[in-house]
Amino acid sequence: MFDYDPYAQLDAVPEFTVESDDLDPDLPLKPPQYAADAGGADTSPHLAWSGFPPETKSFAVTAYDPDAPTGSGFWHWAVFNIPADVTSLPTGAGAPDSGMLPDGAVTLPNELREPSFTGAAPPEGTGVHRYYFVVHAVDVPSLDIDAQSTPAVLGFNLHFHTLARAILKGVGEFGGAA
Repeated sequence: MFDYDPYAQLDAVPEFTVESDDLDPDLPLKPPQYAADAGGADTSPHLAWSGFPPETKSFAVTAYDPDAPTGSGFWHWAVFNIPADVTSLPTGAGAPDSGMLPDGAVTLPNELREPSFTGAAPPEGTGVHRYYFVVHAVDVPSLDIDAQSTPAVLGFNLHFHTLARAILKGVGEFGGAA
């Protein structure tokens, strides 16, 4: 289907498991995971992970669309400094002030400059997009990143601190929330 895997160019790390009650691997996103202006609800999916390295000190969660017609993709969500004893996030944890993220977790502004989850909204005529929901097992308890940084800055820091990675992909296209 697609040749470009944005994680293939990074250093290889072990994989672990991420699952969701709201997202089926490699299948279309459900309407709530689409943006409000695309007929959805901007609702981040439930994510639960296991099998990460025992030396994990924290986690980061990102949601990324490499197929956005930007030349650089589109970051939908980026959260870091999730404590190592937290192994799931409930549906809707990406909503601003949801109170569902653990203490100490930091949500960076996404591409819309909002510190929240922004749902899928593929433009008409751009085909099927892939949505990578990734949990990164991190080797330090906290990353010292300014809360106004971009998700790309988080990605740069994760390059040096990721012990293992779990990836769950969904797909979406224009009109998919209907």
